[in-house]
Amino acid sequence: MTKVVVVRRQGSIVSVECSGHSGYAEEGADIVCAGLSSIVQTAALGLMKTAGADNIAYSVDSDRGYLKIVVRDISDTDKRHDCDVILDTMLLGVEDYAEGLPKFVSLEVKEDVY
Repeated sequence: MTKVVVVRRQGSIVSVECSGHSGYAEEGADIVCAGLSSIVQTAALGLMKTAGADNIAYSVDSDRGYLKIVVRDISDTDKRHDCDVILDTMLLGVEDYAEGLPKFVSLEVKEDVY
């Protein structure tokens, strides 16, 4: 199962962490893993290339089935808005996977209380 943990701070998503292979099919042929990875990796690209957020930490280890995005403080309100739109849209896609394929994808959304 792929576990996705999304952390929000003051309404904005500040991190996304995906871990584990979904187990839908054998590794390399798993369309659930591939689809979920595409959603999250496209969001990471959007943050960096479209929103121009230069304070994004992004790591991926496909062997372990691990991907993490951390959005550090963004003071520019236009950039923050663009990041929110991208990440909120990503969350819609992840929610759809978690609701439609609960045996293979779990989602936890937490509020960071810093």
